[in-house]
Amino acid sequence: MKNTAAYTNLAEWFEYLNDDCDYENWSQYLIMQLKAFPLSCGLDVGCGGGWFTRAFQKQGYQMTGMDVSPQMLDFAQRKALKSGIRSEYILGDIATKKPPKRFDFVTAINDCINYIPKNKLDNAFKNIAGCLKSGGVFLFDISAPRKFAEKIANTVSADDREDITYLSFGTVEGDKATLDVTLFVKGKEGGYTRLDETHEQYIYSEEEILSALEKNGFTPLQVEGHLGENKETSDRLCFLAKKGGGK
Repeated sequence: MKNTAAYTNLAEWFEYLNDDCDYENWSQYLIMQLKAFPLSCGLDVGCGGGWFTRAFQKQGYQMTGMDVSPQMLDFAQRKALKSGIRSEYILGDIATKKPPKRFDFVTAINDCINYIPKNKLDNAFKNIAGCLKSGGVFLFDISAPRKFAEKIANTVSADDREDITYLSFGTVEGDKATLDVTLFVKGKEGGYTRLDETHEQYIYSEEEILSALEKNGFTPLQVEGHLGENKETSDRLCFLAKKGGGK
């Protein structure tokens, strides 16, 4: 069966299958980072199903979610409407498209940056800087190199539930990781439909990210592990940067 693009089939199931990653605590950590600055409107790049977009909106920020996957945006819009949240959603790739208006802050959470190819990272950061107001804040994370080496390379991940089975086969070659994802979705009659898609991610070091930030007009303010963990032992690195100079 031919694989489709990332988050074509997975979109409808992504938040459900990630119910163990403690979105609530994660979002509160991010909100605490944002509250250190006088901010009102934000862009959530790679918003996916919109969990963080909705969490920020509930905190009083006027949010716009942006993603390359129409299926993810459809899910995000439906969830927002169901929750009574009025965020805006736009389809686009930050590496090739600068959003049409300016924001106080930009977020890119849960591996969004890892999906950007190495030769497009500068353009992505340039577009983010271009849609930020002077002094605007950029808050984002990446999966750390150690995660790819220890938990993705040559591994199989599985999640078997009553209504869906998820399988992910990970390989790493150089600075690129490929995850072949297979879903078996249970239908109304009890049979299962197989769905396949391929995810390609890129491995970035802390130094590469900091260099790209500075090259594109950002001042890095902080780098720490997931939820403030020690970055040397964390699977994830969280970056906080400001457009322009000064702290």
